[in-house]
Amino acid sequence: MSQSIKLSEELLNSARHYANVYSRSVPKQIEYWSRIGKIAEENPDLSYDMIKSILIGMAEADDGDISEYEFG
Repeated sequence: MSQSIKLSEELLNSARHYANVYSRSVPKQIEYWSRIGKIAEENPDLSYDMIKSILIGMAEADDGDISEYEFG
């Protein structure tokens, strides 16, 4: 269910800049920031790079792009 919300012009402008860089829509950029922020709050010991790597790994696994890790 979608819902209209009021956001500051500053947030929208910032999201617009990042959205252009990462080829996302402004709403998708804000959703991305929200998702990263939620994960960071729930896992304060994880860095942004670690969170991003985990999300990439999960997407690869969902796409079936996995292989067994060989130790050593």
